[in-house]
Amino acid sequence: MLGSTHGTLTTDSRRARVIACGEQPGPAVHGRPADVDDLDVSGRPLYGDVPDLDRFFRPESVAVIGASDAEGRPNTGVTRQLLGWAERVGARLHPVHPSRPSVFGIPCVASVAELPEQVDLAVLLVADPLPVIEELAEAKVKFAVVFASGFAETGEAGAAAQDRLAAAVRRSGMRLLGPNTNLNAFEHFRDDLDGPAIALITQSGHQGRPVFALQELGIRLSHWAPTGNEADLETADFISYFAEQPDVGAIACYVEGLKDGRSFLLAADRAARRKVPVVAVKVGRTETGARTAASHTGKLTGADAVVDAAMRQFGVIRVDGLDELQDTAALLARARPPRADGVVVYSISGGTGAHFADLATEAGLRLPTLSDAKQAELHQWIPEYLSVANPVDNGGHPVGDWRGRKIIDAILDDPAVGVLICPVTGPFPPLSDRLVQDLVDAAEQTDKLVCVVWGSPVGTEPAYREVLLGSSRVATFRTVGNCITAVRAYLDHHRFTAAYPSPLDEAPRTTSPSFRKAQALMRPGQQLSEHAAKQLLRAYGIRVPREQLVTSAAAAVRAAGLVGYPVVMKASGAQIAHKTELGLVKIGLTSASQVRDAYRELTDIARYEGVSLDGVLVCQMVERGVEMVVGVTHDELFGPTVTVGLGGVLVEVLHDASVRVPPFTEEQARDMLGDLRGRTLLDGVRGRPPADVDALVEVVLRVQRMALELGDELAELDINPLMVLPRGQGAVALDALVVCR
Repeated sequence: MLGSTHGTLTTDSRRARVIACGEQPGPAVHGRPADVDDLDVSGRPLYGDVPDLDRFFRPESVAVIGASDAEGRPNTGVTRQLLGWAERVGARLHPVHPSRPSVFGIPCVASVAELPEQVDLAVLLVADPLPVIEELAEAKVKFAVVFASGFAETGEAGAAAQDRLAAAVRRSGMRLLGPNTNLNAFEHFRDDLDGPAIALITQSGHQGRPVFALQELGIRLSHWAPTGNEADLETADFISYFAEQPDVGAIACYVEGLKDGRSFLLAADRAARRKVPVVAVKVGRTETGARTAASHTGKLTGADAVVDAAMRQFGVIRVDGLDELQDTAALLARARPPRADGVVVYSISGGTGAHFADLATEAGLRLPTLSDAKQAELHQWIPEYLSVANPVDNGGHPVGDWRGRKIIDAILDDPAVGVLICPVTGPFPPLSDRLVQDLVDAAEQTDKLVCVVWGSPVGTEPAYREVLLGSSRVATFRTVGNCITAVRAYLDHHRFTAAYPSPLDEAPRTTSPSFRKAQALMRPGQQLSEHAAKQLLRAYGIRVPREQLVTSAAAAVRAAGLVGYPVVMKASGAQIAHKTELGLVKIGLTSASQVRDAYRELTDIARYEGVSLDGVLVCQMVERGVEMVVGVTHDELFGPTVTVGLGGVLVEVLHDASVRVPPFTEEQARDMLGDLRGRTLLDGVRGRPPADVDALVEVVLRVQRMALELGDELAELDINPLMVLPRGQGAVALDALVVCR
């Protein structure tokens, strides 16, 4: 795993060893050691190789270890399926069994060493694959598939066995799928379908069935990768490979746990650069789901908010249900890029149109009001008393004659319209048949997206079965919700990839001048005092109040005079996490006598609480602004993450925060603020002036730089509150907590 070395070397020491000792630099990228230029300042890879999986999916020769044709044996059914698959892909199949002369009439060899040729793919139908892996390595086999279970999904002993298997695979140079996988890669894919295909990746084979069944609706599937426990080949490998295949229009994933966060981001980045949509169901939104996923695949599921943010950063479209996965992937695979983002709802019922428009608008789709000229044009065929502003209500009867096609063409001809959606709540032949045919005919003549929601619960009607499903140009849905989800994903994907600036290209590769100063302040395994934490912020150019650390009442009075009244006084010590709760903060002090009294009180409280102090901070008092929190935490999958949210005493009550995984761009930092429910506070409310958003974004970016450079040494950073002053006046870190790893 890429993350397995991250906690052992600092950025500087890792690079020093690379240069001084000739050591292979950095963690491996898909099995290849990364070059120094391929690493960001934290030592993590910026680019990933694309594994050559051609001979896995289209081998010329296959060995089946443990092949059988004995009736009632599980291996017999598997061998029979592999025989059929090998014949379809044109591969020579060699059964291997120590005591059988033949299997299904094919001569059988007793061991891997007796194979008549070097094979591309070996399928292991044995309970203990480890000895066979070592034999395959000697035979220079390229790929192996292990079906056996009883590995990391079963607990510590199984995880240890899987580690031994993975180590043997690494030594061998071959690539392995599994263990705990199945036959999905060797399914019967239809070869009579045209158009861009969906490539499917699942960690649980059964969960891919709804997507695989799309072939019955005329939608092509090209590959299915059931990754299982991912001892070697993982979801990221297949995303990278599929993104480079010219016939793949979309990648659909069912993910229970990510093997490594960075390799997943590298793969998603490759797909985004290639403009190939990745649609994923990711288990683990709830504690129960995460626990179940871990027991099933033996992987980390990761903090869901971080996973969600990382996916959005790199354009992965996350959906919840398998029905959403199939509908969204199908639309994205086949639809052409949008000409505009305007959506028009066209219906035969005002109620249907209004209901759909409400749901679509709430979901974030843009339903533009059609121009007066366009409405006048539509009223040539639709009665004047019906609304055609958007939604367009035709009243029903015009769809039954020549007017129906005229209406559809006129809507699609509007340059502000990129998507036309026609919800049909139920069949009403012959009008519904004519409506559907007109929509299909119009879709064949336009490069804009035409969608139909066929709401009938029956689904056996000729208009649906023969006309809609027979069209490759109309996107047909069975539910309103899935239609809206898919269309929103379609528009979002093309908006995202149209000008995708990969944050990996902008990631820093060398440390900043701040790094040396900051590293001298770090104390491994300890929490820093507020004074030291603020010195760390200052080293990275983050503004803190004027303040002095003092160790006597007299020095406190002198410091207050230099800082300027009114002042704030705080106890400063490495053991103090929540000063306010302990009464270790005094605010609004306006005289020397108040300062002397506050010093004595603070030191008395600290002595009573048994808290060791390095002194008392006398600080400038900053009042006017919006209190925010900016911080860094360490995620098991992705490493350091940066969070911004509403701060102050309500931070743990409101939970209004947004997270990103470095590296991210300035635009993505601004998007973090847009995620906040309280974003309007920064714009100025109840007569308050707008806050200095640019300064807040600058702090987020500086914290990101700190996270990248110190990420493996920094367990936690919490700037709270960060007082964001009125526009043009900056932002000031009033308090900070730093915990070192």
